[in-house]
Amino acid sequence: MDQELYTSRDVARIFALTESRVLYWARTGFVGPSVKRGGRQYFTFQDLISVKAAKELLDQGVSLQAVRKNLSALRAALPSITRPLARLRVLSDGERLVVSTGDVPFEPLSGQLVMDFAVGALSTHVTAVMELPPRPTPEEPADKAPPPVAAPRTSYGWFLSGIDLEESDPAAAAASYRRALELDPALAAAHTNLGNLAHREGHRGEAREHYERALALDPEQPEARYNLANLLDELGEAEGAIGEWTRVVAACPEFADAHFNLGAALLREGEEDAGRVHVRRYLALDGEGEWAAEARALLDQPPAQSPA
Repeated sequence: MDQELYTSRDVARIFALTESRVLYWARTGFVGPSVKRGGRQYFTFQDLISVKAAKELLDQGVSLQAVRKNLSALRAALPSITRPLARLRVLSDGERLVVSTGDVPFEPLSGQLVMDFAVGALSTHVTAVMELPPRPTPEEPADKAPPPVAAPRTSYGWFLSGIDLEESDPAAAAASYRRALELDPALAAAHTNLGNLAHREGHRGEAREHYERALALDPEQPEARYNLANLLDELGEAEGAIGEWTRVVAACPEFADAHFNLGAALLREGEEDAGRVHVRRYLALDGEGEWAAEARALLDQPPAQSPA
């Protein structure tokens, strides 16, 4: 039997999240879908476990960087768990994740059994048996908005408020991100999103400063590096842009748009073989995407002739 798959809209409804937050997590490689069919991406049940773990750890105030490292280890561990997922527990003491399948719990980050972990005293069961609600009926539209949330009190709460305001009120979104940084100056993702807002308004110097500050705080964040590369390319700093895109695809091989931009830049610089590799990789990852027609046009161009 095929596994059940879920769209980003399904995930938003299941966990009472806004779809913009789910899409942001997926776009930044934080928590995203792992199955691609017919040009669309879908979440599996194991992906839902990661989404729920991420949401509840972040709600506890665990940093984005710490959550990302724990989730990466959790995703690596899940395929090795052969017992029914209904018995899976993902637990947290506020600092680390511990997985239990009914036997001795183990810590995905280290791969070690945790003999002294006080499971009974845990403050939070991040995931337990997940009773997923039924899919929407005609009386319950799939795009029904999640219930309203209380005014944010934490840094991450202000950050989420900024995400939800970006399209409707960019100025209020920027104010939310700044409030998040007042409460947690190490929240790299807030700098990234402030950079995006500044870039959108044409303030390139301000955008660059935010991207660089984000990467100083969290060098592993792919979105900040990708957007910095795009900005450097606009500024005519081709070598710097190529270097940053190269680092993005090395860290996130499934980042399709980064492959396209890197390939196009390499072709402009006369690096024909390397450029075509990345353009083809883009098409393999997202053959129906925004840049697919342009990617095919690039591949149809004859190689540049070397001077005699």
